[in-house]
Amino acid sequence: MTEENKVQNEEQENVQGQATESAENATAEAEANETSQETPKEPSMEDKYNELNNKYLRIHAEFDNYRKRTNKEKVDLISTANAGVLKDLLPVLDDFERAIANNQNAEDIESVKEGFNLIFNKFSSILQAKGLKEMKVAGETFDSELHEAIANIPAPKKKLKGKVVEAVEKGYYLNDKVIRYAKVVVGQ
Repeated sequence: MTEENKVQNEEQENVQGQATESAENATAEAEANETSQETPKEPSMEDKYNELNNKYLRIHAEFDNYRKRTNKEKVDLISTANAGVLKDLLPVLDDFERAIANNQNAEDIESVKEGFNLIFNKFSSILQAKGLKEMKVAGETFDSELHEAIANIPAPKKKLKGKVVEAVEKGYYLNDKVIRYAKVVVGQ
C-alpha cells in the first residue's frame, strides 16, 4: 500500500502542478489581454491641446454671438420703449390741434379756458396712468435727495425754518423714483 500511496501522491502532485501552471498561464494571459484592452493609444499632448483649443474657440464664438444678440435686443427695446407712451399722447396732440383751429375765431374766452383745462386734465390722467406722480413740497422739510434749493430767504414764520417755502418748479416721481427734482425756495 505504500507504493500505491506514493503513486497516488505523485499523480496528485502532477495534477496540482498542472492546475497551478494552467492557472498561472490563464492569469498571465488575462492580464495581457486587460493591458492591451485598457490602454488604447494615449492621445498625444498636441491632440489634447487641439481639442481644448477647439472647445475654447467654440465657447468664445457662442459668447460673442450671445453678447451681440443681447446688445441688439437692448437697442431695439430702447428705440421702441417710448412707442406706447407716444401712442397714448397722440389724442392729446389731436385735441390741441382742434383747439388751435377753433380758437382762431373764438370770441368767448371762457370756452377757450374750458377747452384748455379739458386738454390739460386728459394729458395729466395719461401721465398718471403711466406712473408719473407730482411731488408735494410746500411746507415739507428740505431734503437734498428730493429738492434742489435755488434760493434761501428769511422764513416768514418760525415754523418754516429749514422748510420749503415755495416751489419754483415742480418735481416728479416715476413709479416712486425721482425723475425731476423740485426747484424750491427754502426758509432760514
